[in-house]
Amino acid sequence: MKEIIMNAIQKKQKALSEYDSKRVLSDVGVTITKEILVKTKDEALKAAREIGFPVALKGCSAELMHKTEYGMVKINLHTDEEVERAFDELVSKGMELDGILVQEMVDGDRQFVIGLTRDAQFGPCVMFGLGGIFTEVLHDVSFRVAPITMDDALEMIEEIRAKEILGPFRGSPAVNKEMLAKALVGVGNLGVKYDEIAEIDINPLIVCGNRPIAVDALVVLKQLPK
Repeated sequence: MKEIIMNAIQKKQKALSEYDSKRVLSDVGVTITKEILVKTKDEALKAAREIGFPVALKGCSAELMHKTEYGMVKINLHTDEEVERAFDELVSKGMELDGILVQEMVDGDRQFVIGLTRDAQFGPCVMFGLGGIFTEVLHDVSFRVAPITMDDALEMIEEIRAKEILGPFRGSPAVNKEMLAKALVGVGNLGVKYDEIAEIDINPLIVCGNRPIAVDALVVLKQLPK
């Protein structure tokens, strides 16, 4: 984990790629999607079969912080042919990539966001709230100054206005709050341990069954003075 962050700092990256961001987050207790970083079309097909259809393909690069805006995300791919076509479309855009990320499709109606920001007065702060398209609209979030305990994290979870959807919802079981709290604690610990991290954004964190899974994530790095 430290090696990933330090290598990125040395390369003067603004952020970690999605793949590296998730590797770092997984190391501190955040459950991430099944995914494989590939270089070739044949590798993409092999990865899709290994993960199981349907899959998503994403362009992966530390410079590509807003993949959707650049058309670098292809979702709900159900066949070899669809994976091949999506791979060709992503590569044809001519962007410099680390590779193509082949990722499982995670299905769930409930979406949350976990974040880390740095306050000028309080330092690293952990955020939890309603995610997906509602993040910026409803502003249903709670905050704590890091580091936080499991009890702190569980309190945060109960503070959002939409907390009812954490229980049984539309035939799905209650969210595993311990997994959710563990992820919040881990993000806070990252902020405390690595001053090089400016912010973290996990959005969406989709609940599949009862498991909260980070579908997309970004670790933004501090920019050193030139």
